[in-house]
Amino acid sequence: MKLGVWGLGSMGSGMAQSLIRTGHSVAGFDPRGVTLDGAADLVPSEMEAAIVVVLNAAQTEAVLAEILPQLTQGAVVVACATVPPDFARAMADDCAARGVHYLDAPISGGAARAAAGDLSIMASGSAAAFAAARPALDAMARTVFEMGDAVGAGSAMKAVHQVLAGTHIATMAEAMVFGMTQGIDPERFLEVIPQCGGTSWMLENRGPHVRDGDYTPRSAVDIWIKDLGIAADIAAPAGIDLPMMQAALDGFRRAVEMGLGGEDDAAIAKVYAAQAGVALPGEAS
Repeated sequence: MKLGVWGLGSMGSGMAQSLIRTGHSVAGFDPRGVTLDGAADLVPSEMEAAIVVVLNAAQTEAVLAEILPQLTQGAVVVACATVPPDFARAMADDCAARGVHYLDAPISGGAARAAAGDLSIMASGSAAAFAAARPALDAMARTVFEMGDAVGAGSAMKAVHQVLAGTHIATMAEAMVFGMTQGIDPERFLEVIPQCGGTSWMLENRGPHVRDGDYTPRSAVDIWIKDLGIAADIAAPAGIDLPMMQAALDGFRRAVEMGLGGEDDAAIAKVYAAQAGVALPGEAS
């Protein structure tokens, strides 16, 4: 296929490379000037699919405003950002008005799995949208969860996922710092807990960042203000409280207040360490 990928961050660049590796012609676009190795020289009017892997709804809307007038009828937009379901439905309507398919397709798995073509994608849209996007989906994902033909269901599933994922990161940090107050250092914590029932994928993935004192952002603290905020916004009219998630969101907000918004989301551990008066690895005691 002839494809375009908008957003060449840690996820988008890996997804683009997976597409190139499986034989697709791929053009890459990023407002920061990031380039894509092996990119094809394509313009939107030549593309069969536009894969949008930007940060949020505003960036998604800006990309679509630019490219929709150029895409040909029958092309498909694969929208991968975490956005509110109502926003996904609005973008699908804009695409439909121009004869372009829209697949509501948020992603999960992290940068390493993106580069390996091993993502999980939670997708919803028409049968025609799935058919148009299928070769690209197969190149990017190990599993495509088909959430039905109603756009917005994919974004709803991603919001549910983020409630768990964000809470797991915050709980990992809380437990690790609690362990430090009891004489259990992060190295020992990570020897024991991954072998026990209290583990989680997020603990095993983010815990080493704290242990190593490495807060290079793979997924930044700021992202969780947006993603958990989306979950809170759509939970309110449904009449459900999300107290565990709210506690995690409060922790990420405190991290932002400490100036940690651009650091890896494991930096939420610094919030709990400051409360406990303990020094994390790599920090002065």
